[in-house]
Amino acid sequence: MSSFQALFHLIQHSPISTDLRESSLVFPMIESLHVIGLTISVGLIVVADLQLIGCCFTSTKPGAVLEQLRPWLFAGFTLMFVTGALLFLAEAEHCYLSTAFRLKMLFLLCAGINAVLCERIFRRGPSVHLGKQPGQFSIAAAGWVSLVCWILVVILGRLMAYGIS
Repeated sequence: MSSFQALFHLIQHSPISTDLRESSLVFPMIESLHVIGLTISVGLIVVADLQLIGCCFTSTKPGAVLEQLRPWLFAGFTLMFVTGALLFLAEAEHCYLSTAFRLKMLFLLCAGINAVLCERIFRRGPSVHLGKQPGQFSIAAAGWVSLVCWILVVILGRLMAYGIS
């Protein structure tokens, strides 16, 4: 057993983790709240990504839709993150051993890096617009990368939920 696996074994078998995992009420509530947070954040991210790709809100400056959705995105992402951490706490060793979990975390990291890079593009100012202007490819590419990453995060999360690792 590796030192990481031993650590995750200790976490999974701690009293709070065991209580979470074995609760017939709390664990399903946490899972449900996780799905609600996922639905809010990913649903809004898809809308923002479709604008970046140029599929909707094309007359609006790139990022303007995202700017309006940001408080709701943040709320959904916070709920998703907190409940995800609790779900991990309840099944830490199982997650550590799961290929689906590792890939999910990889694509979450990629989505986060993409979001940071996208923010840098938007901070350049009002010169960034949809259309045939410099930087357009990077904006559309950021939208596509985000969409693909989040689709994979959702699929991998569902695989984990159904015991497919």
